[in-house]
Amino acid sequence: MVVLAGCGGRFGMSTDCGFYGCRRLFLHLFYAQPHAEEVCRKSGAWGARSRGKIPPTRLHSPMQKKCAQKTGGMYMSQISVNHLTFYYDGSYDNIFEDVSFQIDTDWKLGFVARNGRGKTTFLHLLMNRYEYRGTIASAMEFDYFPYPVSGGADDTLSVIGEMDPGYEFWKICRELSLLHVDEDVLYRPFDTLSNGERTKVMLAVLFAGENRFLLIDEPTNHLDMEAREMVADYLKRKKGFLLVSHDRSFLDGCIDHILTINKTNIEVQQGNFSSWWENKRRQDEYERAENERLKKDIRKLEAASKQARQWADYVESTKIGRKSGIHEKNIDTRAYIGEKSRRMQMRRKNLERRQNRALEEKSSLLKNIETVEDLKLFPLRHHKDVLLRMENVEIGYRTYGGRKILHGFGMEIRNGDRVVLQGRNGCGKSSILKAVLAAAGGMPEENGMTVEGRIETAAGIKISYVPQDTSHLRGSLEEYASLYGIEETLFKALLRKLDFSRTQFDKKMEEYSGGQKKKVLIARSLCEQAHLYLWDEPLNFIDIFSRMQVEALLLEYRPTLLMVEHDRKFVEMVGTEIISLGEQ
Repeated sequence: MVVLAGCGGRFGMSTDCGFYGCRRLFLHLFYAQPHAEEVCRKSGAWGARSRGKIPPTRLHSPMQKKCAQKTGGMYMSQISVNHLTFYYDGSYDNIFEDVSFQIDTDWKLGFVARNGRGKTTFLHLLMNRYEYRGTIASAMEFDYFPYPVSGGADDTLSVIGEMDPGYEFWKICRELSLLHVDEDVLYRPFDTLSNGERTKVMLAVLFAGENRFLLIDEPTNHLDMEAREMVADYLKRKKGFLLVSHDRSFLDGCIDHILTINKTNIEVQQGNFSSWWENKRRQDEYERAENERLKKDIRKLEAASKQARQWADYVESTKIGRKSGIHEKNIDTRAYIGEKSRRMQMRRKNLERRQNRALEEKSSLLKNIETVEDLKLFPLRHHKDVLLRMENVEIGYRTYGGRKILHGFGMEIRNGDRVVLQGRNGCGKSSILKAVLAAAGGMPEENGMTVEGRIETAAGIKISYVPQDTSHLRGSLEEYASLYGIEETLFKALLRKLDFSRTQFDKKMEEYSGGQKKKVLIARSLCEQAHLYLWDEPLNFIDIFSRMQVEALLLEYRPTLLMVEHDRKFVEMVGTEIISLGEQ
């Protein structure tokens, strides 16, 4: 099932949207949608066109709820977005302009787009956190992940009460059990929980509620691979949510529909990520082939039209008064020449009309093809084969009472190796990268970290490091490039290839989205010539298309890399060796 919603303004011409498929959905649309429209129209908000912002429209009338109710007493209704326009104050462009589409609250809906296209913004609009023009009609309330937590030092049960004051304890315990989380987390301070435990607690609170459509914004960030698989299995059993994620394997494991923000429209399609990607790849291939065919046709039509115009001009020139001969003074001859000239002119005009139609067809193509340009890397090759050797390494933290998080770890990295560290959160993956960087003199040893054992790096080794944290990114791109001594032109060119618009160059980095900040770190690292690249979860918040770009880059240039990453598809593509710390 495919639903294509066209959009005016920046997103193209407005078109009607529809859903085709199961009998239940058809009956819902047949009975429920007219009432939704009627309520909207009576409210005076349906299809609002004023330039000023209007408050969002929520539909909770008894009639609508009755129409939205399905067999079994549960709600199955539409979320109808009509003529949505939104922009941030002081921004250069509208984030959404005259956007219209529908989704069903019974779906397991994945949500993908390139960074900066408005995914998180749209979730905030559904939550009524911003004013906008147009209507968002829904019979259900929305709930959002992640919850803002103010009392992190309180026990988790108190924090849950802050998230949902009306929660039922037994339902929370039920959801935690499905997520394979022990109940004892409820009585521990929330800020002592691991990232994975916090994510699971928040998901448990979300799904313990009723009659809410859940908005889940990138729950896999900072989750290890095992936790991602567990959360995907959990979500697969649920329904009624919109999930923002860039992890292809994770999406494949838990969604049945996908919503995408393209360059010129918004698209809703049945299936998981892989089926959507295959459809998109085929559509892109068709459009490219059609574009090439039309270009050839246009060139032929241009040549034929030019020839017809020349012949028409020549025939016209043989009329009396121009290139008249004795035989052309005959009336019959002049009539013949006039008719011939008329026919040549008609042929020329027909060719031009065909050419214009072909140009129009061509202009409708390639608008939604995502340009995934090749990135470049400048790795150095060290004269020594072994760049890093670790033997019997133990890492602890004085802030944890000297507790060791890593025991007897060892590994060896040679030129061209791409080693991926995996394991549960808190097992010491990031600490290994920091210890290597400190041993090579790239940064002082982290405060409170203790390292024992042998860490040996090749003499004169140059290292490029991408940390998890992006909070230090402040100020302009120019200042950042100068700070790290990288070429500004190259730096910005790489960001352009990673889908940065030129308007982003004028913004402060603190205004960037999480994905855009990560791209800044990656682009800076790509500008650095290094023997060894240390990347700590570089793909957090990064869109799928950019992940594919980085995949292609690593496969082409084959740098020596030590990386922490939990995107299964990415790891399978680029890793030459996977080290699971739990198996050390």
